[in-house]
Amino acid sequence: MANDVLKVSVVVPTYNSGEHVQPLVDSLLRQSMPATEFEVIFVDDGSTDDTPARLAELAAAHPNFHVLRGEHSGWPARPRNMGVAWARGEYVQFVDDDDWLGDEALERLYGYAARHDADIAIGKMTGHGRAVPRELFRIDRPDARLDDAPLIESLTCHKMFRRAFLLEHDLRFPDENRKRLEDHHLVARAYLLSRRTCVLSDYTCYHHARRPDGGNLTATRMEPAGYYSSLREVLDIVDSHTEPGPLRDRLHQRWLRSEMIRRLRGARLRDAPRDWVDQVAAEVQKTIQERFAPEVTDSLPSFERALAGLAAQGRVDDLVRLAEWDAGIRVRARLKAYELTGLTLTMLLGAQLRDGEQPLSYRHVDGRDRLVVPLDDVPADLLDSTDDVSRARLDVVAQHATRHDEFFLPVHFEVDRVPDPAGDGVQLRYRGTATVDFGALDGGRTQGEWVLKARVTGSGWTLDAKLPLAVTCAADGARPEVVDKRKKKAPAKPPAPRPGLWRRLARAVRRRLGLAEPQAVRLS
Repeated sequence: MANDVLKVSVVVPTYNSGEHVQPLVDSLLRQSMPATEFEVIFVDDGSTDDTPARLAELAAAHPNFHVLRGEHSGWPARPRNMGVAWARGEYVQFVDDDDWLGDEALERLYGYAARHDADIAIGKMTGHGRAVPRELFRIDRPDARLDDAPLIESLTCHKMFRRAFLLEHDLRFPDENRKRLEDHHLVARAYLLSRRTCVLSDYTCYHHARRPDGGNLTATRMEPAGYYSSLREVLDIVDSHTEPGPLRDRLHQRWLRSEMIRRLRGARLRDAPRDWVDQVAAEVQKTIQERFAPEVTDSLPSFERALAGLAAQGRVDDLVRLAEWDAGIRVRARLKAYELTGLTLTMLLGAQLRDGEQPLSYRHVDGRDRLVVPLDDVPADLLDSTDDVSRARLDVVAQHATRHDEFFLPVHFEVDRVPDPAGDGVQLRYRGTATVDFGALDGGRTQGEWVLKARVTGSGWTLDAKLPLAVTCAADGARPEVVDKRKKKAPAKPPAPRPGLWRRLARAVRRRLGLAEPQAVRLS
């Protein structure tokens, strides 16, 4: 086998992984791709526990498993580079030691990459305590480009790369020190050089997990100066491959939103130490002022644009006040009706973004809508929300309760501007109809429990709310059992001396108030 070219080399950096590597090992042993067609290269970064012995035992039992050892570097970059240098596969798939693969991941993703002659193939990811890109995996993308797909939202290295492509362009992780965003350095450059990048979304290939003990190799609080220095180096890579204009602005906006604004909002900012917040805010202010064209912030939704503007002005106290408010924003979803016909579930629902018990509101001034925030002296142009309606979305998502696989459902939705009864402004109300075919969902792999969620996107928020339906399929492709959890709740025990008195009293109160009798929500 020494001179054969394999289809895939799986490169896994390890350090004191111990038992946490077992889910990955089990998933590799379950792969539908024959073991003769792929290899697994564990590159141990100087572990001091029983990890080397565990890996040696695996390699002894499985000819396609190999173990390399290096001196401790404290970061995954050098082990990954060692793995690529040793690999013999046509493609290289990077996997972290505490993550795992879907059983058919290598076969499906390699087949997709080979069929489309791709330099990079990205398999659908699902998160277990970790955030993963969502919009990228809405559909299959056989030829995804930076100017027409949300590729730039996915910058971790957990992808399949053509090995010859990596070698041709000397695509390596920066391993001279413990550099943050080392994935971004390689992946951003790879996207800009790739002749074809494809995205496989109809099967969950990669399970991205947060270890229960918090021991992921890079799971430590970032040091702001070094982090943002590395980020600016990634911006240098983008700038060296693009001209000033819409594409560069679109790419820059990814780092502004994900690595800057999201660190300066909500509970993430509210709960952080103030000295760390000050350091982050100073680095963000510097980067916005020195690196971004005005168009990068101008096209943001209103709340994110306001945060970017405040950050650029160094208004840290105001950012902290807004973070407290932002942390309380929720989406309220109401299931109005549902119907199960055969294997297809149809749902009618409404939703709204809310600040506690009150809806988010917009002040209508001079023909423009402006987001209302609990902060004075925010320039009106930063809060201009007039275009937010056209970009607002209502999605419904089905998520497997144990596998965490997530799927967008077909939805017809509308976003209405309605008068705010509490003032002279307006509110946004979302309403839509969603369907899910449990004969086709996840390719028919429907056995188990499913969670249904409404996902509202608007004005700089994307938030989920669970719908009150418990859906269970006894077997793949079986007709689901749908239970309305609102009907399962036992009624409060009436503090009445005689049975039926409480019910009669409630009916009398409803009549007095002119309220209708409660009706079942099922369509029939």
